[in-house]
Amino acid sequence: MIVGTVREVKAEEYRVGLTPEGARDLTRLGHRVLVETKAGEGSGFPDEAYAASGAEIAATASEVWPAVELLVKVKEPQPEEFGLMRPGLTLFTYLHLAALPDVTAALLRAGTDSIAFETVELDDGTLPLLIPMSQIAGRMAPQVGARWLMKPGAGRGKLMSGLPGSPPATVVIFGAGTVASNACDVAVGLGAQVTLLAPTLEELRVVDERWPSVVTYPSTPANIEKAIVGADMLISGVLVRGGRVAPKLVSREDLKLVGPGAVIVDVAIDQGGIFETSRPTTHTEPVFVEEGVVHYCVANMPGAVPRTATAALAAATLPYVIKLAQIGFAKAVSSDIALARGVMTRGGKLVNKGVAATLGL
Repeated sequence: MIVGTVREVKAEEYRVGLTPEGARDLTRLGHRVLVETKAGEGSGFPDEAYAASGAEIAATASEVWPAVELLVKVKEPQPEEFGLMRPGLTLFTYLHLAALPDVTAALLRAGTDSIAFETVELDDGTLPLLIPMSQIAGRMAPQVGARWLMKPGAGRGKLMSGLPGSPPATVVIFGAGTVASNACDVAVGLGAQVTLLAPTLEELRVVDERWPSVVTYPSTPANIEKAIVGADMLISGVLVRGGRVAPKLVSREDLKLVGPGAVIVDVAIDQGGIFETSRPTTHTEPVFVEEGVVHYCVANMPGAVPRTATAALAAATLPYVIKLAQIGFAKAVSSDIALARGVMTRGGKLVNKGVAATLGL
C-alpha cells in the first residue's frame, strides 16, 4: 500500500502523523511511504530522517494526497485540504466531527473513508488513541491556567500554591477520566486547593483514595453552582463517547458566580466545550475574556508539545496503521472491532450514529 503523511496546516500545529520509525516499519513490510517535506520538522524529525527510513519526500501536500491510499494525519482536514480528499482514500486522524459539520460535509462530498482516532475503542471501553493526548492535555491544563491566572493580562494575579498568609488558588475540575485525573495530579502538585465533580460516587471514591486533599462532589447542577462560586480556575475534563458533543454544564449566568479574573481551560472544546461561553481558540491567540473570565479554549493543546505528543501518539497509532496497510480498510475494520468503532465515513455515507444524531444526518 502507499501510505503518506503531510504537514499539518491547522494553526500552530506541529505534530505529525508518522515518525521516521513508523516509516521504517512500513517500508520494511514492503509498503511505499510518502512524506511532505518538512512535515516532521516541528516535532524534531527532519526530512533526512524520513529518507533514511526509506520514505520518499514530496515537495508539496498536493503531491501526497492524490498518490496515497492511506493518509495518516493528526488533525481534521482544514478548508484548504477539502479539495484534496477523494474516493479510494482512507483518512486516519483525529476528527471530532460532531463539532465540525463543515468537515463532515466535505468528507461525505469527497467519498473519502475516514477513521477517527478518538473513537477507536476497545471492548473494555478504553480509547487507546485518545489516551496519550488526553494525558498531555490534562497535565497541560493547570500549567496554562496558572500562566493566565497571573499578570499581565486579565487574570487575578494569583500564584497557584499561595504562600503562608496568602491562600492557594482554588481549582474546580469537571470529570474523573484521563484528562481530569492528570489535571488533578498536576494541580495538587502545584499546591492548589482542588475540587472535583464527577457523575458517579464510584469515580469520586477513586479520586478520594488517590488525592485525599481533593474535595469531591457528584456532578449535579446544585453542586456545580456551589463549587464554582469564587473559584480561580475551572478545568473541563469531560468526555462524551460516541462522537457526541459535550454537555453545557456551566451557563453564562453561572459564570457570573465565578467572578472576574478567573480562568477557564476548556479541554472539551474539541467536542464543543462544557461552558456556554466557550469557543475554539488557537495557540497564536489562545484566550479571550467573557463575563470577566479568561477563556483558554485551544482545540489542539498537545500541539504545543509536539516532540512529546508525536512520539506518544505514533506509538499508539502505528499498530493500526500497519494493519490498515497490510490488509486494507475493509478487512481491517471487519477483523478489528475497536478499529471499526472508529469509522466515521465510508464511500460518501456517514456511519457513526453519535455524529449522525448530533448533526441531524
